[in-house]
Amino acid sequence: MIQTSVFSVPSVATDEIRYRKATHADAPAIADLVNLGEREGQLLPRSLDSIRASIDDWFVAEDDGSIVGVGSLLEMNPALSEVRSLAVAPDYRQNGVGAKIVDALVDEARPRGIAMVFALTRAVPFFEKQGFIITDKDNFPEKVWRDCMICPVRHACDEVAVVKWINRHRQ
Repeated sequence: MIQTSVFSVPSVATDEIRYRKATHADAPAIADLVNLGEREGQLLPRSLDSIRASIDDWFVAEDDGSIVGVGSLLEMNPALSEVRSLAVAPDYRQNGVGAKIVDALVDEARPRGIAMVFALTRAVPFFEKQGFIITDKDNFPEKVWRDCMICPVRHACDEVAVVKWINRHRQ
């Protein structure tokens, strides 16, 4: 079993935000944040059932009992995982919540032996601050065949692929 730590940073509403693995009880709040991101044009929609089915892949940021940030880590193959569905409640944006969730997801990938973590995003500067670099989407055929083929904007996609090497040097 992978040990994860709970750590805190200053919060806009209370003294601390807790970062932890999601539980089944968190699924409705995760869906609410992801669907807000979808309405804002930043994320693909995720059903409550799909979130429940993948709950072990999710991390949450919790402030005073409320879920204020979410993100998931999907293993595409034994060497590659994707950061997906990263969403932060509007009142908590620009406070480091998203960065801490990405850190937790990367920390989750390390002991699994994952060599590389990637994301498709419009928030390139955010991911660059987290140590990701821009790369070509063609490097991720697993993603293209899994998600992009069913995406409604696949022919006009404006997302950029970013990658972070975490367990080996680039060859």
